[in-house]
Amino acid sequence: METLLRQGFLFQTFSGFIENPGNKVVILRHDIDRKPKNALAVAKIESEYSIRGTYYFRVVPDSWDEEVIRKIAEMGHEVGYHYEDVERAIKKLKVQGSRFKVQGSRVRVQGSGFRVQGSGFKVQGSRIGSGSEEFERRIAGEAIELFSENLERLRRVVPVKTICAHGSPLCRWDNRILWNYYDYRDFGIIGEPYSDIDFNEVLYLTDTGRRWDGEDVSIRDKVQNTRSKAKTHKAAELTKSSEIPRSGEAQGNRNIHFHSTIDIIKAASERKLPDRIMLTVHPQRWTDDFIPWIKELVWQNLKNIVKYIIVRQQ
Repeated sequence: METLLRQGFLFQTFSGFIENPGNKVVILRHDIDRKPKNALAVAKIESEYSIRGTYYFRVVPDSWDEEVIRKIAEMGHEVGYHYEDVERAIKKLKVQGSRFKVQGSRVRVQGSGFRVQGSGFKVQGSRIGSGSEEFERRIAGEAIELFSENLERLRRVVPVKTICAHGSPLCRWDNRILWNYYDYRDFGIIGEPYSDIDFNEVLYLTDTGRRWDGEDVSIRDKVQNTRSKAKTHKAAELTKSSEIPRSGEAQGNRNIHFHSTIDIIKAASERKLPDRIMLTVHPQRWTDDFIPWIKELVWQNLKNIVKYIIVRQQ
């Protein structure tokens, strides 16, 4: 933070950037997947430097802490919804792998067709993937209801103007398929990072995988090299790794790659960073306590092995 400030960068929330983008700017984003008290500690540090960022909270026990959410908002930071409603809808419908079942009435797949029995449905022995628009639409319809409920729940605590998809690495469905069928602006939302930032013009840096060059172990925390029109993309298009720039590829800086935070500090000090950056931080990864630091190191390295295999299979 100190180095970027010395180099004349302005820090903006995501909504601030959408409404009035700065010329030399860091869009400061935090994904609160778990450990909300870590987020509060990070927010206090930033506040001491008069820096404001955006904090995206999940509506799950690991992330949701109303006291923390309020305190972060009171410091002047933006709070947004870290949505994962497609994954939650699938769980609600009891979709597991390639099978999906609704208790009660159901539709049974028989040969190449299906037979309707009531309002639900069941698939046995037939794989319905992201290519099935009817199946995708059903999930999106269930998910948008959850999205509306959860957004309203967060708005009862703090104002919410922007949202950001949670990666849900263990779910084969991308949470952004919602916007194939619906428009988040109908909910008073002004922006979603993966849809409303042109990553040809903004360098994307994220600590996913506990490193700054973790694209090989990231399932979905990636960006396309053109502005994503999420409403017209299918799930497969949203996750094409061939369209994802590595660190430094924005604005033609294709030879710049960062592994450690020290690498970024050095590049900033040498004025080698582009003028517009989105910096995404997961506060649960950051601590100055030795034992939690070691736990995060070991556990994340183990997860990276699994995620690397998943990415290779996509």
